Amino acid sequence: MKLLIIEDDNSLREIMQRALQGEGYVVETASCYFDACDKIAGYSYDCIMLDIMLPDGNGLQLLEEIKKSGKEERVIIISARDSLDDKITGLDLGADDYLAKPFYMAELSARIKSVMRRGSGSVQNSMSTGNITIDLGSRRASVAGKDVPLLKKEFDILLYFMQRPGHIVDKAVLAEAVWGDHIDMVDNFQFVYAQIKNLRKKLTEAGADTNIKAVYGFGYKFTDNEE
Repeated sequence: MKLLIIEDDNSLREIMQRALQGEGYVVETASCYFDACDKIAGYSYDCIMLDIMLPDGNGLQLLEEIKKSGKEERVIIISARDSLDDKITGLDLGADDYLAKPFYMAELSARIKSVMRRGSGSVQNSMSTGNITIDLGSRRASVAGKDVPLLKKEFDILLYFMQRPGHIVDKAVLAEAVWGDHIDMVDNFQFVYAQIKNLRKKLTEAGADTNIKAVYGFGYKFTDNEE
């Protein structure tokens, strides 16, 4: 899951980023209105943590722009201004939740999970494709009931493909989703190839009936071995 933190307080932003990365999220940040607009325009996120008071703009105005654009990101307003008017305005504009500062990181994590459950319409702790199953809570994968030890990025890649069965995924899109927008600064995608190669090998050795296949000239596709 990919998150964006829009917060001008450097210390709080870094604490939030480290805490959420420690839970397995891909986390990107923006410290001002301009940077936030640039990231939101160029990338997609599952959930955005949005501060109202930004040095060069108003977070509520940014929220309004996000909703007008038709983007589907969930938004949690995070603000020191714990006023009823701000809460009502934010929720009326389409925010999914409102969290007043100061707050505990555990509460922020719980709020993120809550709004994402509401967005999907159900609580889903595991996913299965063929004989492959992943547990989202423990971040464990298994094939036909037998555990398959995966590294963090291998698990993230598998989760990304299992959420898009049968879809052709471009390597650049995969890299940006799993590694974040800093991927723009790399010269090639050899690290993506290496991670996918290792993941495919582990799934094959475990007897998986579904795997990641290369689609020449396009990218990769998660599909049945017989296809």
